[in-house]
Amino acid sequence: MIVFRYLSREVLLTLSAVSAVLLVIIMSGRFIKYLAQAASGALDPGSLFLIMGFRLPGFLQLILPLGLFLGILLAYGRLYLDSEMTVLSATGMSQQRLFRISLFPATVVALVVAWLSLSLAPQGANQFQLLINQQDALTEFDTLVPGRFQALRDGTRVTYTEELSEDRVNLGGVFITQKNVSSDTKKDRGISVLVSEKGRQEINPDGNRYLILENGYRYDGTPGQADYRAIKYDTYGVLLPKPEASDEVTDRDAMSTASLLGNDDIRARTELQWRLSLPLLVFIVTLMAVPLSRVNPRQGRFLKLLPAILLYMAYLTILISARSALEKGKIPPTLGLWWVHSIFLAIGLGLLYWEPLRLKLASRRSALEVARG
Repeated sequence: MIVFRYLSREVLLTLSAVSAVLLVIIMSGRFIKYLAQAASGALDPGSLFLIMGFRLPGFLQLILPLGLFLGILLAYGRLYLDSEMTVLSATGMSQQRLFRISLFPATVVALVVAWLSLSLAPQGANQFQLLINQQDALTEFDTLVPGRFQALRDGTRVTYTEELSEDRVNLGGVFITQKNVSSDTKKDRGISVLVSEKGRQEINPDGNRYLILENGYRYDGTPGQADYRAIKYDTYGVLLPKPEASDEVTDRDAMSTASLLGNDDIRARTELQWRLSLPLLVFIVTLMAVPLSRVNPRQGRFLKLLPAILLYMAYLTILISARSALEKGKIPPTLGLWWVHSIFLAIGLGLLYWEPLRLKLASRRSALEVARG
């Protein structure tokens, strides 16, 4: 039990450290992406941390298996380097027994990954999709930032204001340019430019919103041509679009696991197999990591790290490719994703039993040579 607790603690501590580093790296990259979208007006800046919270379970379900794999390699590699594993081997610690001990942290991680992939990640993806639907329903005035040109999502209008009140009602120094497209022929009919000293948003009882501009000019025409029109106005009203937030969620990863069960659609069956594959992935990478962690103290603990990572990346890449092929009908549904796990399960068993088998064969060969001599 002392050895069991010691090895399990080493693996779990290393797993936590590696997973934390990987999570920070991935979350930082995604946060920068969402921050750029917020800067361009595609997202509300106030919802960034909420979005990251919804995406967190989806990141963790892929990070934890890799964290466990690297945790075993680094933790056991240090024990081999410090000759602690040599002492344990002298007391009867075989690779098979080491694997059985490693199954405890692997089971803990597999249960967490199963909870994430089957329950928490779909819920987070569902809430993320609903939040994105709400963001799509925002107009450029809802995300307008003073001193920055704000483009409408379809690119037909660009808005700028020098000043904006805290309640987002009153504007100062307004500039709006809009493309005029024929509703029948979809042809470009030039652009309209609106400038005004100030403006305000008004909401009518019927729910329609208007932007009321005061003391400004409107210019209509086509760039490069002289047939333009200039109009001076005291008050000018612009009808703002009234998009509605959709409650429809179409992403497969946002569907609940219960709704995937019994669903004959190939995409739903593929998603269900993918979610079940992640906990299974944990046990198979543990099987591969235990023999790969064995290093010669003279060679250093990082000798097998790169080949091991390449093997893990090959596993995950083939699994993702098989998922895509299964969705497109290139792989029979009965075969599914399980053939990928079978291949790497065989690789893991080969790695685990190759060294004892080699030593056994070498011992027999030596015994035969002694008998002949």
